[in-house]
Formats: sequence, C-alpha cells, structure tokens
Amino acid sequence: MGYRDDDISIVSFHSVSKGYYGECGKRGGYMEVTGFRPEIKDQIYKVASVNLCSNISGQILASLIMNQPKAGDESHESYSAEKNKILSSLARQDPFNSLEGIRCNRAEGAMYLFPLIQLPKKAIEAARAANTAPDAFYCRRLLNATGIVVVPGSGFGLVPGTWHFRCTIIPPEDKIPAIISRLEKLHEKIMDEFLK
Repeated sequence: MGYRDDDISIVSFHSVSKGYYGECGKRGGYMEVTGFRPEIKDQIYKVASVNLCSNISGQILASLIMNQPKAGDESHESYSAEKNKILSSLARQDPFNSLEGIRCNRAEGAMYLFPLIQLPKKAIEAARAANTAPDAFYCRRLLNATGIVVVPGSGFGLVPGTWHFRCTIIPPEDKIPAIISRLEKLHEKIMDEFLK
C-alpha cells in the first residue's frame, strides 16, 4: 500500500475453521502483527502464549493453509483444481437476490452470508410484541416452517434498524436450489401475511 511497516499498525487474523478449504468445525488460526513497536509485539506474544495450546489438528491445518502446495509439488495440481472448484462454486451461488425483499453480497471465499431482510412494518411490530428482535422472529418462523437453521444478524452488531440473518453455504451446490425454494415459500408467506 506504499506505507512503511511502522507507519500504520495492523493486526490481521485468519481462522482455520471459516475458509473455503472445507475445514468446517476444526479450530485453529493465526494472526500477523505489523507496525507495532517491538515491546508491544512482545506483550502481544506474551498474552497469546499464556493461553492453552490449540489442538494438534488445528495447528496442522493452520500450517497447511500457510504453506500451500507450490508449483512443482506433487499435490499442487490436485490442490489447485479443488481450490478453484470450491471458489468457482462460491462465486456462482447467489441464491438470495432473486427473492423480493432480500439483498445479499456475494461470497468471496468464506462460507457465511448475511442477507439483508426488508421486513414489513407489521412483521417488525409483531416481533416487538413478542419481545424479540425482528430478525430473530423471522429466523424462528423459518426454522419452524422449513427446518432451515439460520442465525439472527442482530447479534452481530450490524447497522441498527436493519435486519439480517447469517447462514452458511456449505451444502453441495446442487442442494442449494431446494433449500432456497423452501426459504422462498416461507419468505413469501411472511411477506403476504404482514403486508395485508
């Protein structure tokens, strides 16, 4: 970016469990600290070192992610093919923007999406009357009607007054249309019920 290392302080994190590698459920990760004075880096390292050691499989996965197969390595070709297949699948999946009242950014290498739900005023009032956040109200209705589990976005500190849900896109690509079809029916039912 044209800055010297000490011009700007940056801490970057990468979690093993939330990337495109399909390592869901594994725990591990790493962080990079740049632009901090050595004595501050020493304190960060000290704090990190007093924690319990991460599990062995998490450490192995973090090492594999940081040291991917390189051109010429025996596994490079199959690794590259699998990586490209996964990223291409994520790029093709745009399941929510076809639904009225839902907008969502495309996935760019992670398995979570945060669709924005534009709920009718009556649905927001019904949620508040039930003493729950409107997106939690929506998520509960979705679970009860379809068995699809999503998480209310209000718990993630998003823009106040907007409603989202967090979902994963880890099902195989060919299963997504059936899931979206079930979600679409429930979404249309909620919109019809509360737009009257």
